[in-house]
Amino acid sequence: MNMQEAAERADAILDDTLGAVVPGVQWAHDTWTSGSCTVTRRRVVTTVISEQRRGNFLGVVERFWKKSGYEITGVNRDREMPSVFARSADGFEFDLTIGYKGQAFFDLTTPCVAHSEVADPASRPNGPAYPYGRVPTPHVHSDFWSATTPTPTL
Repeated sequence: MNMQEAAERADAILDDTLGAVVPGVQWAHDTWTSGSCTVTRRRVVTTVISEQRRGNFLGVVERFWKKSGYEITGVNRDREMPSVFARSADGFEFDLTIGYKGQAFFDLTTPCVAHSEVADPASRPNGPAYPYGRVPTPHVHSDFWSATTPTPTL
């Protein structure tokens, strides 16, 4: 596998992960980097995820990753900036972190592979395509994800 192929696999993992979030959230590509043998892809959610729904959001992603056969390597239960970390059997490492104003950040780093040129991600965001590094803080309302009432416990 070369860096371009690894980047495409990284994009597919991120596409599948965001596709598993129901109801869906709006996201955009963020800066991506390539080193001598690795690629890091990033996505940022622009949907407002309320403090009351952040645990739900992290849980949906964590369950999807487990169901997909990825190993959960860590969970940070910090109240303000919680995160979950995972790894694929073939060495892709990724995480979801809730940051400033509740913004969800996905980072995925490939294992070291054969050096090659790497193109921009081919997948299109499901909202505006912001310039890399200029994705705004969450501003898209969701009746579910932006709700400020807790999810009822059954």
